[in-house]
Amino acid sequence: MKEVRQTTINAIRILSAEAIQKANSGHPGLPIGSAPIAYTLWQNFLKFNNQDPKWDDRDRFVLSAGHGSMLDYSLLYLYGMGLTKEDLMQFRQLGSKTPGHPEYGHTVGIETTTGPLGQGIANAVGMAVAEAHLAAVFNREGFPIVDHYTYALCGDGCLEEGFSYEACSFAGTHELGKLILFYDDNDITIEGDTDITFKEDVAMRFKAQNWQVIKVNLVEHPDDVALLSSAIKKAQKETKKPTIIICKTKIGYGTPLEGSHKCHGSPLGAENLQKTKERFGWTCAPFEVPEEVLAHTAKAGRRGAKREREWKAMFAEYEKKYPELAAAYKAAMRGEMVDLTKVDDLFRFEKPMATRQTSATVLNKIAAIVPNLMGGSADLAPSNLSDMKNTDAVTYGDFAPGSYEGRNMHFGIREHAMAAITNGMQLHGGLHCYCATFFIFSDYCKHAMRLSALMNIPVVYILTHDSIGVGEDGPTHEPVEQLIALRSIPNMKVYRPADGKETAAAWISALTGTAPTALVLTRQNLPQYERSGLAALKGGYVLEDCEGTPDVLLIASGSEVEQCVGAKAELAKEGIRARVISMPCFEEYEKQSAEYKESVMPSAVKARVCVEAGSPYSWYKYAGDAGEIIGMSTFGASGPAAQLFKLFGFTVENVVEKAKASLAKAAKQA
Repeated sequence: MKEVRQTTINAIRILSAEAIQKANSGHPGLPIGSAPIAYTLWQNFLKFNNQDPKWDDRDRFVLSAGHGSMLDYSLLYLYGMGLTKEDLMQFRQLGSKTPGHPEYGHTVGIETTTGPLGQGIANAVGMAVAEAHLAAVFNREGFPIVDHYTYALCGDGCLEEGFSYEACSFAGTHELGKLILFYDDNDITIEGDTDITFKEDVAMRFKAQNWQVIKVNLVEHPDDVALLSSAIKKAQKETKKPTIIICKTKIGYGTPLEGSHKCHGSPLGAENLQKTKERFGWTCAPFEVPEEVLAHTAKAGRRGAKREREWKAMFAEYEKKYPELAAAYKAAMRGEMVDLTKVDDLFRFEKPMATRQTSATVLNKIAAIVPNLMGGSADLAPSNLSDMKNTDAVTYGDFAPGSYEGRNMHFGIREHAMAAITNGMQLHGGLHCYCATFFIFSDYCKHAMRLSALMNIPVVYILTHDSIGVGEDGPTHEPVEQLIALRSIPNMKVYRPADGKETAAAWISALTGTAPTALVLTRQNLPQYERSGLAALKGGYVLEDCEGTPDVLLIASGSEVEQCVGAKAELAKEGIRARVISMPCFEEYEKQSAEYKESVMPSAVKARVCVEAGSPYSWYKYAGDAGEIIGMSTFGASGPAAQLFKLFGFTVENVVEKAKASLAKAAKQA
């Protein structure tokens, strides 16, 4: 038995090194050094069924150190999760199932996209949050239908990234006892020994964050499965604290480059690979493993299949005893959503309101009928109005130790971790998730937002205080370039609604789509428009029109629609026909047919004014050669919002002036 264990650990090492060598690209050090950690977890502890990789109650395994992706792929191959040796041979090649970093939705068994260091740790925290919440909501005595662990493996680089500590602090505060983090402590990063940048006492830091800390010395005890198993069992027994298992390893163990940064991010080289095989007594042909290894790993798969059968039998009894809960659980795990267009009064707003306020109204109406809507803010809920308010009919509560059934999250002042944790919650399944902060701080969230889009998961980002309308807080808090930054992310929907009904449409789009959505909302009050509403789902539409063909198109998003509506009335007094086009979401507008877009913005109408209190760069394609753009090409200033809008040209008078200038330009070009 001991011999096949060692052979399987070595199989993980050799397969990883062979694939990286064949690709002439990759990171062999981590897979080789951490192979015994991965083997012990997958062979003896990880709850999974390779015949049903998406089983709800599986344990989640996250390789936060995603550069070591061949560790993932070697495990998925050896444990029968669908990869073949041919897939391993195509590592890092175009169109393969084994890309350079693990990609969610691309390779079966990959729980999240990792590679940007630290993201996986925070995603794992989010998965543990989801498990704790769903267990509190659905489990009943004798029926632990939600009962699994979240495991993550990180390296020194993940722990040098500051936001990983934001996430770990959150996990410790919330006593997420079913989160277990393996730290591959090999003291090496790309530039060399971590002593040049990273000397802190990691164990003491995690203890200070309310984590259980366990140390395993794999340098003194190489490949000691019993030692690792003992550590995992101890971690599982601690229910009030997450656990970090600090595994002292040698990068590239058993290779001629053992302990050197030279094996971190480069292939071993053909000669060193051969010497490594000799060191481990490996005689198999490339990408072949002994039959006894596959027979050994198959036992873990059979164990998982048996556990799922037992779970299904338990669920069948649960369904008999608690039919309504069972139905709600299945609906949640399927990601079902009610028809939000039929929610009572969702589109009824009768007085001027800030869109952060209309968003709060919509959010709370939706929360009352979507029981698995869950989210919160980075310590800004009183300002961005992102909390779900308790009523006589429903109590939402706060997610906290002892009340994991609560749906309001308090992330603390941890914007980057907040976004990445929310990704993990969404990835887990069973929840519709949102998070919130001021729009200016979306910069702190940016990389996690990018990964939401890359993974095609519908996280909702509530981003308030959207422009120079922030006013007195000044340029440090007034977003200028953030709209164009988010619009540049492929697969990210950016909604900047002009009133309450557009805000409702934005929420509907966010919760019924498959991509992430940023809701960019005002601090200041805006009017309500008669013709707004579900048309906003098309991204852009005619809000106010004129008789006949317009002379000029006035196009805006959000708060600047008001100036365009005012300018239309003023231009009409001079016999100039203007059409007001509201553009709350460029991305949705661009999905519309050419015929629809022509009906909204006739190509024959060259005179156009585009207005937005942000960078002008989004607007050139709509302005055309004769168009004018009123935007922000500088930072803002500190002062009352109304004064700032006048200072920077966001007035009815300036829109009128620019419309006339565009008309003159168009006439000259004709």
